Amino acid sequence: MVSEAPPFWWTKADWRAWALAPLSFVYGKVAGRRLARGKRGSVPAPVICVGNFTVGGAGKTPTAMALAKAAREMGYTPGFLTRGYGGSLDVTTIVDAHHHKATAVGDEALLLSRVATTVISRRRVDGAHKLISEGVDLIIMDDGFQSARLELDFALIVIDSLRGVGNGHLVPGGPVRAPIPEQMRQLSAILKVGNGDAADQLVRQAARAGKSVYVASIKPREAADLLGKPVLAFAGIADPGKFYRTVESLGGQLALKRSFPDHHYFSEDEISELLSDADRQGLLPVTTAKDAVRLSGVHGPAEELFRKAHVVEIDMVFDDPRAPAKIIDLAVSAYRRRRLRENRDSA
Repeated sequence: MVSEAPPFWWTKADWRAWALAPLSFVYGKVAGRRLARGKRGSVPAPVICVGNFTVGGAGKTPTAMALAKAAREMGYTPGFLTRGYGGSLDVTTIVDAHHHKATAVGDEALLLSRVATTVISRRRVDGAHKLISEGVDLIIMDDGFQSARLELDFALIVIDSLRGVGNGHLVPGGPVRAPIPEQMRQLSAILKVGNGDAADQLVRQAARAGKSVYVASIKPREAADLLGKPVLAFAGIADPGKFYRTVESLGGQLALKRSFPDHHYFSEDEISELLSDADRQGLLPVTTAKDAVRLSGVHGPAEELFRKAHVVEIDMVFDDPRAPAKIIDLAVSAYRRRRLRENRDSA
């Protein structure tokens, strides 16, 4: 899978997208076949997958966190399963936020571990069994919709209403991970994030296919110390522009912006430059929670930047407050049907 989305993916398809169309065709055939026919392992717990149509962030991680919070309120013991993207560990591991660094387990896994038991595993079936052995009775999988070899009871696909599916082309000519018709057949529901119109066509397509559509928005937590402050905002996420708009919505005055690739690990030179620019101009460094965990636990300039930076925390807020509970109920019902079918088949 391509790890970084080039800018032309998010504009109207141009010569670059069309020049790569033959490769996109081949990629789509393979990805579509894998999604449709892949043999999947089954585990004795409900599995909710939070995925997206495209490469790049759409809000999967805050969505997974919101579902875990709702699950806990309903009496479940949720746990997160993730591949640990960006981390070096290649064995099934329980994430310890006090011990592990992002370089080992990935930044998203560290964020998730602050909310519930989190396991990283390249083999998601193994990871799911590990979660169950730790007392988890509801598994929330962050990403992996197109590739995981795990039986899903509910697949919630998150789509950003401003970026949509970009130019609509498959990797490598665009950001789409698998043919949209096949993804639409396999998903359970769509979560549209924000008030833009770039996702409207897919929402209508989902509705015609009888799929549920939920709506949510990303809400930053209050940050009174940003109000009226000149800031240096820096972010290594899929869509830094979204973060800069959030900082402005909190009253921060954007004096400088520094954008880095998604999941970027800052070099000492980059960190020193950020600190120098902020000190020279009297700016408050501001960053995302995902960027902050990549600075946490690292000595030297990273430790100083982590200490000085204001971290903007966000939550995924559903328009219908009952929606997360509905999703969990649907997943549990699907799991019960799955177990009955498996028991019947094995009899």
